[in-house]
Amino acid sequence: MILTVTPNPALDLTWHVDRLQPGETHRVDAGAARAGGKGLNVARVLHAEGHDVLALTTTGGAVGAEFAAELVSSGIPHRLIPVAGPTRRSVAIVDEADGETSVLNERGAALAPDEVAALAATALELGRLADAVAICGSLPTGFGSEELAELVASLVAAGVPVIVDTSGPGLLAAARAGASALKPNSEELRTETGLDDPAAGARALLDLGARLVVASLGSEGLMIVSADAPGAVHARLPRTLHGNATGAGDAAVAAIAAALAETPDLAADTAAAVHARARLARRATAWSASAVLMPLAGDLSPEHVALELEVDVTTTSTGTAGPSDPEATA
Repeated sequence: MILTVTPNPALDLTWHVDRLQPGETHRVDAGAARAGGKGLNVARVLHAEGHDVLALTTTGGAVGAEFAAELVSSGIPHRLIPVAGPTRRSVAIVDEADGETSVLNERGAALAPDEVAALAATALELGRLADAVAICGSLPTGFGSEELAELVASLVAAGVPVIVDTSGPGLLAAARAGASALKPNSEELRTETGLDDPAAGARALLDLGARLVVASLGSEGLMIVSADAPGAVHARLPRTLHGNATGAGDAAVAAIAAALAETPDLAADTAAAVHARARLARRATAWSASAVLMPLAGDLSPEHVALELEVDVTTTSTGTAGPSDPEATA
């Protein structure tokens, strides 16, 4: 079982417009509302791909009631922690003309100390039974970097692989806590490490204690670096897909969580782990790209299997520019 933990969930509201013109009034078709937040999107992808998954999150207020009802109707196994504050909302406006998506994310209500304790205790209890745990998204007031680090360290100490997808100080805290994998993007790497080179930024997170960094680099694809192995794995789809990119990173996290559940020593410098990282790079890139083709975050296009065949995967050794195919002898 893969457990996803979403400390700051949201009711995702999505509208598609023919062309977004700031300051103008737009007439649109009915929007869509679904239980969201990064961890919920990860759970949706894994559930749809046949993985045993359990989504843990909080819910509160009238928005939380709508959030919970949609989650029930989705069929995704879940556990909800009741909280006093209202579940936040996230608004995505997809411009069909240029494929760009504008997002408005509410910050979310603070969690009370007893609510933080309940979320952390439940995550640890369920996480100890899991094959992998994915902790995803922004952190609400009350559940900050210190609480995240304590949860990550406890799960790692229990022998459970943990992937963390967050930003800000939480990213560094998760690295110091020994997270099995981190999934930053290039801007998060630059902001948190102060390094412009993504490879150097990823290595900085490994130096803090993380075991694996899977960095999404936008049009440049995806890069995987390991604490135990030199060099990096690079993957890129050789064409650009246009659509709703809000769930692309979450689809990649779903692929990482599934890979960790299958290969807990994914960061190892062994032939099996090297091939597993190459397969992960290919799949995470394809899943991320296919998510862009779907109108709502948390879904993969049926084309994701075919897209895997298009992905270019190469490895580079430290200080070497020459690529090789890490799957050639898999």
